[in-house]
Amino acid sequence: MALITLKDIVMPQEFELPAKLSAQELEKDSSLFEQAKEAIKKHKALLIAHYYTTPIIQRLAEETGGFIGDSLEMARVGKESPLNTVVVAGVRFMGETAKILSPEKTILMPDMGAECSLDLCCKGSELKRIKEAHPNATVVAYANTSAEVKAMSDWIVTSSLAVELADYLKGRGEEILWVPDRHLGGYIANNAKTQVITWPGRCIVHDSFEAKEIAKLKEQNPQAKLLVHPESPAEVVALADKVGSTSQLLAFTKTDDAQTYLVATERGIFYKMQQACPNKTFIEAPVGPRPGVSSLDGAKCPWMALNTLEKIIESLEGDEQVKAKHSIEVDESVRVDAMKPLDRMLKFAAAIKSGNVPNDL
Repeated sequence: MALITLKDIVMPQEFELPAKLSAQELEKDSSLFEQAKEAIKKHKALLIAHYYTTPIIQRLAEETGGFIGDSLEMARVGKESPLNTVVVAGVRFMGETAKILSPEKTILMPDMGAECSLDLCCKGSELKRIKEAHPNATVVAYANTSAEVKAMSDWIVTSSLAVELADYLKGRGEEILWVPDRHLGGYIANNAKTQVITWPGRCIVHDSFEAKEIAKLKEQNPQAKLLVHPESPAEVVALADKVGSTSQLLAFTKTDDAQTYLVATERGIFYKMQQACPNKTFIEAPVGPRPGVSSLDGAKCPWMALNTLEKIIESLEGDEQVKAKHSIEVDESVRVDAMKPLDRMLKFAAAIKSGNVPNDL
């Protein structure tokens, strides 16, 4: 295994985070729940929400026949739905992915300013330059990237399949250029036991988990199991009882016999974990400061918090000009190119599930 971290990447050193909603604003927004339900019903829309959105957004998805899941699951459900209007409660790359898979549908986002630090860390112009410097490398992009970056990649992958794909590519003798998360890149290299050239990007939430403080918390809760997302630093991953994607961590709590869990991923997942395991205890793992990030509200993505009931209503009920501001569009040539690695990943996922992976995907 060898991990080579690219050193000359131009990317943000600081992130300008959106303001946190006040308690009064949150209370006012929650009063719109029934109105939001009516708007979704009236416009025959499907609400697909990420696990990291707020509990009230997730409850709205449940009560309107929508869906809660990881980013690719969201896009897949949006594609398979007979409904032609899909509201994506998440961050912008999730809306783009939904549009790539469903170009004929209207894809709306509550807030187009909902960014992702990993997406912001990897611009197409930079990837183009690095690809030219590594012409023989196979570009494997995380789902947490823009449509432009996806269109420039050979493979798209989720954290749940990343190690399996690296094993597959290693078996074919391919050099892996991984974008954009450095911690997940290291996790892939360690577990697939292969060389990975990794982008130095980071998720500002997962990067902020503190190994020393988590170790103290484990000492205070000796019966608890630590759940860690692989976007976390290696020293945090090393402490884990279970490492996995958000959906994998949720699934683990449903079948595991522990009664208490320390959770090192975004706190939005607590809604589904507590719902699935009402008699179990979930404790948020501590985070600390990181360079370039100020006022992070614990293990909470500040961009995910931009999804509100008021904005969902506006995206559906506004006039054409307002709706246009909420509508995701992807250039057709970019969409077609991005669909190729996405389709390849979907075929790979199906092949893994069937236990028969061909060598020519």
